[in-house]
Amino acid sequence: MTTTSVTVEREGAVASVVLPSPALSLTVKEGLLASLFAVAADDQVRAVVLAGTGRAFCVGQDLAEHAAALGKDPATALDTVRDHYNPIVTALTTMPKPVVAAVNGTCVGAGLGFVLACDFVVMAEGAMLGTAFTGIGLTCDSGLSVTLPAAVGMQRAKALLLRPLTFSAEQAVSWGLPFDLVPADQVRAMADGLAADLAAGPTAAYAETKRLLLDGASRPLADSLEAEGAAQRRLGTTADHGNAVRAFLAKERPAFQGS
Repeated sequence: MTTTSVTVEREGAVASVVLPSPALSLTVKEGLLASLFAVAADDQVRAVVLAGTGRAFCVGQDLAEHAAALGKDPATALDTVRDHYNPIVTALTTMPKPVVAAVNGTCVGAGLGFVLACDFVVMAEGAMLGTAFTGIGLTCDSGLSVTLPAAVGMQRAKALLLRPLTFSAEQAVSWGLPFDLVPADQVRAMADGLAADLAAGPTAAYAETKRLLLDGASRPLADSLEAEGAAQRRLGTTADHGNAVRAFLAKERPAFQGS
């Protein structure tokens, strides 16, 4: 199916959400958000790939459209953060199934925020990354004030966010960003293969784990322990858990159905 220029490709239980261009125009942002909502609600989808096209993955906001919005009304020009970027990042982080980012090239600004909101990242060797925001007199968005310090530490995050310098995928990995680096022409195949493996796994357990990790960062240990217990009770009633225990006792490999 196609949603306002963003394509959703289906292969078995994997849905690939493909950006048509690296610049985030209004139609791309709206299409991306609608596509993420659609795959999240589709029980037949058990893993998601977020992919780019061409030589770049995502370079952030379409600045031509942004300049037009500034000319119209500077007070509302950045409403897109509230209306599009925030819900896109929320959709990725709360997706009740694993999300793999297939980063085929340059990844800057909000694009980097989207990538760090995904669960796994397969990135092209030599890809150039950046935050770019202060280069145009803005601050970070798309969750980078949280996800970047969590990945590389506060001091490194300050350096990367305060100075609009580019850095390589290899540098990012050396700083702790959890990327799997492969040649550019292998990114999509590697991401698709990883997503297919995840789609054959315990979908409900993945969803509960993502929820626990997301909520656990902001609540007391006692509350997290209670939440873990409740999640285990829910998962204990699933067919996947019962079948997996029987398979383990029979020394067989479990086959998960996602329920």
